Amino acid sequence: MPEHTTPIVSATLVNQVADWLMQQALAEGNLERIVMGCCERLRAAGLPLTRGYFAFRTLHPLHRAIGITWSNGRGTTIEGYPHVHEGISEQFRAGPHFYMMERDLDYLRCRLDGGERACDFPILQDLRGEGMTDYLAFVVDFATDEGAGMLGSWATDIEGGFTDDTIEALSRIRDRLAVACKMAMKGKLMRTVAQTYLGADAGARVLSGQIQRGDGQSIRSAIWYTDMRGSTVLADHLPRQDYIDALNAYFDATGGAVRDAGGEILTFAGDAMLAIFPLDEAREPIGATCGRALRASLDAVARMTETNAARRAAGKDPIGFGIAMHLGDVTYGNVGTSSRLTFSVFGQAVNEVARLEALTKELDRAVVASETFARHVDADWRPHGRHCLRGVDAKIEVLVPEQLCPALEPEAETA
Repeated sequence: MPEHTTPIVSATLVNQVADWLMQQALAEGNLERIVMGCCERLRAAGLPLTRGYFAFRTLHPLHRAIGITWSNGRGTTIEGYPHVHEGISEQFRAGPHFYMMERDLDYLRCRLDGGERACDFPILQDLRGEGMTDYLAFVVDFATDEGAGMLGSWATDIEGGFTDDTIEALSRIRDRLAVACKMAMKGKLMRTVAQTYLGADAGARVLSGQIQRGDGQSIRSAIWYTDMRGSTVLADHLPRQDYIDALNAYFDATGGAVRDAGGEILTFAGDAMLAIFPLDEAREPIGATCGRALRASLDAVARMTETNAARRAAGKDPIGFGIAMHLGDVTYGNVGTSSRLTFSVFGQAVNEVARLEALTKELDRAVVASETFARHVDADWRPHGRHCLRGVDAKIEVLVPEQLCPALEPEAETA
């Protein structure tokens, strides 16, 4: 039911909320905490807020934007809006913010209790059903970022809706909230981009300041490498989008297995992927770390089996692949030119795991491991001889997980 008490807005407390938002902007605070803290403080200052909604464009592989909704007594909820054709969903087109952007409006007030300037958007019908009496939408454009900004709205269930004092206070807070959220979004964006393109650990290292060429350290790691078979033939014969879809399906299966086993994906090179499972014996025995790498391999094979079954059902060629596991010392850090760097692992062990993977085709096996790796994993292994690897002086003993000893399906081998 609507509240009946006329609110008394404290200008002093509203000023304190504005100061708090500037502190959050300087600290690049957490976006959700900023939104919740602002709404709760405004209500404590006497503003009769019942609901607040705020949306921001984001640079994310899955979402074009995120929305945060605050409700009095229920806290905040976050929703991600997926990428859609032409960038604008039908739901957004039917809403008040699209109406405002089309007309270059900064504010739009809609009375929901039958008062003047009533509006009719689907979202407002929902808010009427929840007992809201007034709605004030706004758009803040970030002039330095084309197409970026903050969309938002305030709603109340107080009888008579927002007073002029309340609207004045919300207008004062709007831009400061936008600044604080913009800074939080920039920090979140940096972390998302770093994690998406570098990986979680490498991204964190770069953001912490490990950015100079030559920065790095020697670590011991289980090294995981996979490569797609017959990719040149596929690229030559498939339409461009079909080939990209095949690559993504392959990386979804193999990369998803590595991620779920706690590995760190470092590099996609064409149709190959390099990942590591760093050793930290203070936290986990070496056998457990290598065991996670083996689990990723078995999971990747299972996922690719499902992927290829779906491709056959759709009349598409299956995807052939190989996976190799190795253990060794690597250099983990930055290399490249003075102005273009990459963060990955380097060293002889990295070269060896790539050469090992090439043996999967010769041995007709999906997964191989070096004896150096396999000796640490409590699993059934079948020896497959000692082999010379290009660029490696000594022969390396190669083993295959017993459960994968049946040969790869012939059609997958020639895909």
